[in-house]
Amino acid sequence: MTDFPIFDGHNDLLSCLQREGETAQSGFFAGRDGDITLEKCRAGGFAGGLFAIWPTNDPATRVDPMATLREFPEIPQGRALADTLAQAALFARLTRSWPDALRACRSVAEIETARAEGAIAAVLHLEGAEAIGPDMDLLHLLYAAGLRSLGPVWSRPNAFGHGVPFNFPASPDTGPGLSEAGRALVRECDRLGILVDLAHLNEAGFWDVAATSTRPLVATHSAAHAVTPATRNLTDRQLDAMAERGGLVGLNFGCAFVRADGAKTPDTAPEVLIRHLDHLLEKLGETGVALGSDFDGTMIPAFLKDAAGLPKLVQAMRDADYGEGLVSRICWGNWMGLLSRVIG
Repeated sequence: MTDFPIFDGHNDLLSCLQREGETAQSGFFAGRDGDITLEKCRAGGFAGGLFAIWPTNDPATRVDPMATLREFPEIPQGRALADTLAQAALFARLTRSWPDALRACRSVAEIETARAEGAIAAVLHLEGAEAIGPDMDLLHLLYAAGLRSLGPVWSRPNAFGHGVPFNFPASPDTGPGLSEAGRALVRECDRLGILVDLAHLNEAGFWDVAATSTRPLVATHSAAHAVTPATRNLTDRQLDAMAERGGLVGLNFGCAFVRADGAKTPDTAPEVLIRHLDHLLEKLGETGVALGSDFDGTMIPAFLKDAAGLPKLVQAMRDADYGEGLVSRICWGNWMGLLSRVIG
């Protein structure tokens, strides 16, 4: 187990459990074959994170997961609503049934209490807001249920904006930005104290959020475009804007987003992640960089494999001469500082 508790900016456990069914959900997902189980979290020091609701893509859409360019069509609001409600209910059942293992948290104080009491601190996140209508009633319902972080889009278009497709090598400047409904959603998230996640927005959408929101600019699970020129990564100009606003990037572990060659292969060394951390630290400073694994949602480097492997990344940071204070901030403190300024 790592010496430091780890707060992670993104995982896709909830959508996986929805697909895997009752067997995987029983016993607090103890026996599932995935990146996150209770045992793996305990072994790796995974002490909390943003747990994403992700309305899944149309099953009829066939996209080669190894393709260089992957574009996804818009999904119907009705199906997105069904997925969103099902995963929100699953989150509520898990956190209500096993509060000593997984604790729903709505503030930094609750996160710190869960950590002190040995429970995994779980903050509810929505990745792709297709289910939310123009009246935003669902946003307020989800907020009451604990939602504290929201990405207006996943990597597909919706009523709020345009998600960036997966492509390499390519620019994140792939189309138009937020709609008027998207700007209204950002303003309401600001008012409520919901973090607006930039991770899957295209570049035009990024700048629209920057112009609309008064909050820090945050990407929960992204990497540096200057190191890996994938569309999902952030350019230096974007990182500079984030630094000016006291923002934060949680480093995505996805192999195709961190390797310099963009290859989708788990044969990805610790030094590959360190190169991104070095660049992000240079642009954002020591308080603007954290972790955003995308566990259960992407191809994880084989040296890590899953949540149990997190101590190996901690050791890689030490081997790169990151001091203990910096490692602690990347693993936990920077997320706490950011969230305290957004959700309270």
